Order: sequence, then structure tokens, then C-alpha cells
Amino acid sequence: MTDLLTIDVSATDARERGRQYGEAAREHIAASLAFYTESMTRQTGLTWPEILDLAPAWVPVIEGYLPEIVDELRGIADGAGRSFEEILALNSRGELTKGNPFGTDRRTDDEGCTSFAMLQQANALGHVWAGQNWDLWDAIADTVVVLRIAQPGKPTIICHVEAGQVGRHGANSAGIALNANGLGAGFGTGLGVPGAFVRRKVLESWDMHDALDAIFGVRQSLSSNLLLTHRDGFAIDVETTPGRHGWMYPTDGLLVHGNHFQSFVPAQIDRTYKPFSVDSLYRTPRVEEGLSSLRADGTTEEAVQAIVQATMSDHFGHPNAVCQHVDPRRHELNRYSTIVSSLVDLTTGTYRLTPGLPCANRYQQAPWNLYDGPGPDDRPHVPGPAASLAAAR
Repeated sequence: MTDLLTIDVSATDARERGRQYGEAAREHIAASLAFYTESMTRQTGLTWPEILDLAPAWVPVIEGYLPEIVDELRGIADGAGRSFEEILALNSRGELTKGNPFGTDRRTDDEGCTSFAMLQQANALGHVWAGQNWDLWDAIADTVVVLRIAQPGKPTIICHVEAGQVGRHGANSAGIALNANGLGAGFGTGLGVPGAFVRRKVLESWDMHDALDAIFGVRQSLSSNLLLTHRDGFAIDVETTPGRHGWMYPTDGLLVHGNHFQSFVPAQIDRTYKPFSVDSLYRTPRVEEGLSSLRADGTTEEAVQAIVQATMSDHFGHPNAVCQHVDPRRHELNRYSTIVSSLVDLTTGTYRLTPGLPCANRYQQAPWNLYDGPGPDDRPHVPGPAASLAAAR
């Protein structure tokens, strides 16, 4: 990988893992914080010092949900030469850029992503794939880093995140992939667990049960779409909200999700709901149509990669397309583009990314394989099916 910073983090101690990460990503974290200092102030109506004063209110909420992660945040701050409060705010940027999470205001800015899962029956090669176009503020495109996180007793994670964040999109050595999309609909009040920590806990899961439990066993303050894919040929999309959740499964092995509610509309907004990202209404079927050709034509890894790249480079509706380009009509702090396109082969463990627009950059393979880390058989204190059956006899 030549254009995205790759960082390999491995330590028994959580704070040391964070320090390694923060030190390696110091310049990227500084650039990210420079953007969010201005952006969060504009979105929340709070000054940056006020945000940093309020951010520690999240600590008890996070600690109760994901033990050790606060120590990792402190380590990132140590390594990057920043304050703990800054790193905490950076990992809560989804909540902070949708309004004042410490009050009742919520915004629904037009942020878009298009995610997909393809099971064996959806491609002639018979592999399981997961990926997405990650659309975010163009100004932070150069802050994206690719992390490999090895920690004791948990699957090894490969993920791509904004520098300084502990989770966003990725996959693990247990064969679980996670892709995420915004849904708008910020009708929640009070402090829930920020999305970055929910995603990290999903990526630390050994099996689909624990991954789903991480989603259904937490209260969030925002709505977010989480698409989970398992290498054994299972995928589920969960539309999470501060209230109830909705879910959907693949059709003929293919599942595509954008930025509108596709399985249900929450009762809290049912009478007034409009998709906050209207281009999602055409991005989703465009990707479904493009990827459907893989059933006949996806006979090799090269063919799959080429078809996925062409599909995720679609410019229908340009600049607000599957491959999103900057729209100059928007405020300079609110200009989006596809900053990364990902393609993960859960069958072979290859993790591919485009450093920027997929129409202009080829997928590049990360320097690690997912399955170099511990697999389900290495899970501590949980016997496998064969061992359990033998014990029962």
C-alpha cells in the first residue's frame, strides 16, 4: 500500500497499544483535529474549549460498555502529543458533527456511503465479499489510516479509520466484516455510546452472536446502519436507532445498503420521514444492478475486483453519485467525496482499499492477511463444537 498510512499495533497493555498508534499517526491526527476543531464548533454551536470540557462526560458510558478502551485513548493521546479530551472528542465526532450531543439539537447533514455484502451464491467464484464506498468530508481524506490491531484474547482486527479513531470499518481474524453507513434521524436525547466504540466492539467479536449482542446491547444517541458479513456465508444489515432497530438479509446472496431506512422507518419520525441523503435512493439500486453481473462474470478474483471497481466508480447523478465527488455548491466544511473504497475477501483474507476515489485509484492490497491472527479455535475458554459434543457424551 503506497498512499495510505499503514500501522501495525501489538501490545498486551491497552495504553501501550494506543501509544504505538498515536506515535505512528501523529501528523495525521493533528490534521484531523485541525479540521474538526473548526467543523465541530460550526455544527454544535460550542467553542472548542467547551467541547473539551464536556467530552469527559462520555467516559463512564464508554467504560461500562468497552473496558480498557479509555486506556487505549489515553495512550493515543500520549503518542500523538495531544490531550485525552481531544482524542475522546475525535472518537465521538459522529455525535459532535450532528449537533450538540450534550443538549437536544440534532442535525442531519447529507453524508453518504454505499455498503455491500456478497455471499457465495452472488459471485461465480464462490467467495464471500464485503465492502463499501466511504463518503466523508473531502478535507479529511488525507487523515485516513489502515490499522492492524493485535490484542490478547481477541481476534486481530484490520480496519480503516480516521487517524486517532479506534473503530469504523474493518474485518477480523474470526471472519467477521463490518461496514457502516449514516442514517440521519437523530431523534435521540442524552449521551449514548458513540458509534466508534460500538464498531470497535463488533470488530472484537469472535462470532456473529457476540457481534450482534454488541449492537443490540447498547444505547446509542444517533441512528446508524451496520452491515455485518461472515466468511461462512451469512450477512445481516442492522438499522440501529436510539429506539428499536430494524434488520434485513441478502436476496440471492447480495445485500446493498445506502443512507436511508430500507427495512423500516422508526415510529418517532414515521409521519415526517424523508431520506436525509436523497442520492441514496438511486445509489443503492445502481450498486445492486452493477454487482448482480458477478453471478455470471465473477469467475476470478481479477474479474470480481474489476466489476466491483466499475460499479463503485458509477457517476450517475454526478457529483452526488456512488462515486461521490466534491460539490462546490456546498459550504467548504461540508463538501463530501468518496475518500476510500474497500473490498474485503473474507474467503481468502485479502483486504483491499483505494486511496481516494475508486474512479481514479485502483484497489491496493493491505500488507497483512486477515487470517494471520487468531481464529475461532483460539478463542479463550470456549470449546469448539466437536469438543462440546464429546463432553456431552
